[in-house]
Amino acid sequence: MFKKISAIFLIIFSLSCSQEKPQSNEPINVTAEDLHNSIDKVVEIMIHDIFSPPVASRIFAYPNIAAYEIVAQVNPEYNSLAGQVNELTPIPKIDSLPNVNPNLAALIAHMNISKQLIFSEDKFEVLQDSLFNKWQTTNKVEFEASKAYGEKVAEHIKKWMGKDNYSQTRTMPKFTVNTEDPARWQPTPPAYMDGIEPHWNKIRPFFLDSAAQFKPVPPPAFSMDKNSQFYKELLEVYETSNRITAVGDTSEEVAIAKFWDCNPYVSVTRGHLMFATKKITPGAHWIGITKIACRNTESDFQKSVYAYTKTSMAIADAFISCWDEKYRSNLIRPETLINQHIDENWVPILQTPPFPEYTSGHSVVSGAAATALTDIFGDDFSFDDDTELPYGLPVRSFESFNQAADEAAISRMYGGIHYRAAVEVGVGQGRELGALLIDKIKMKNDNSVAANQE
Repeated sequence: MFKKISAIFLIIFSLSCSQEKPQSNEPINVTAEDLHNSIDKVVEIMIHDIFSPPVASRIFAYPNIAAYEIVAQVNPEYNSLAGQVNELTPIPKIDSLPNVNPNLAALIAHMNISKQLIFSEDKFEVLQDSLFNKWQTTNKVEFEASKAYGEKVAEHIKKWMGKDNYSQTRTMPKFTVNTEDPARWQPTPPAYMDGIEPHWNKIRPFFLDSAAQFKPVPPPAFSMDKNSQFYKELLEVYETSNRITAVGDTSEEVAIAKFWDCNPYVSVTRGHLMFATKKITPGAHWIGITKIACRNTESDFQKSVYAYTKTSMAIADAFISCWDEKYRSNLIRPETLINQHIDENWVPILQTPPFPEYTSGHSVVSGAAATALTDIFGDDFSFDDDTELPYGLPVRSFESFNQAADEAAISRMYGGIHYRAAVEVGVGQGRELGALLIDKIKMKNDNSVAANQE
């Protein structure tokens, strides 16, 4: 009897094993869409976790560089960033490792670092585990080899990342508000938050020589004399806001302001309750534009990695450059002065973000990102920007990246959160920074726009 039961058990076990999905030995195909989807998931989690714009820029840059360095080892079109980007040393070699799929290893390295830089790792693991299971079933040998190499490269990049002073700035003192000087920044309603990231200029840049390399001209001298340049710019903010809101929210200027808001933490007060509405950061908006450009040109995985890497380095150093000036000039926001001296009931279209006014962060970042993207995809690159659709805002169309950058810059004045000088000087500051990236960091063997468009 026992022998019969054992025989039946063996038959059932054999049948169940035979029904398991067989292992495939097909090469694993990693596409640009896999990269786009992974970055989209990171952005989704960053919105949930509420990262400030400067910190968010760091989260984009390091994973992209890790992936790019693997691509640069196997594609002679691309040059390693080692020895070009500040303090980056060569990653472990891939040529002596059998069965490694470079694109797969690059995406795994990208995901590995991305997961470390966000808070809600469990949310990212859902996507990662799903991909890992699929790849392991497709080709276990290739997956395991690529995973081991991708993680090895990720550890190399993490060691470099760990020396950029980010950890040290977490324990530095909060920004001290100067209440004696009427020109200096004051916290703004409704949350009256502390100044965000006052020590960001101490973060190691990627390609800048120093945070102050593109120190802009000072803002117009503070003066409440009605004939002064400063007061004229203050009044311009107030009058522009009143003009464009006179017909409600239907004006083009209001639409532009809201489209480029990109404030990751907007405080909303209802009665005694205060809560946040969450959005993407300025950097994330330009990462979204990078995805649009890659899809429109049907860029493959490796060119998409290149585009994301170049753009994210421009964005990251733009924040370092801008924040260096913000806490140097420490200029008061229009909302504070308008409420004090012109109209105590005035409220800007956009909620004023919690840091000094000059220069405009979105303007600097937009100028830098647009310059990098123009170098990759060309000057007359028209596109429909649907980045803000998830936040209830319609698509806007642009004839070029530079047109989008100019609109992003002026949106800050329309929104009532910046003076004209901050946006005009800021977008120029970003473009100068972007031009340095193109000139200094040779990512392609032929770095001409024509070659990039091939």
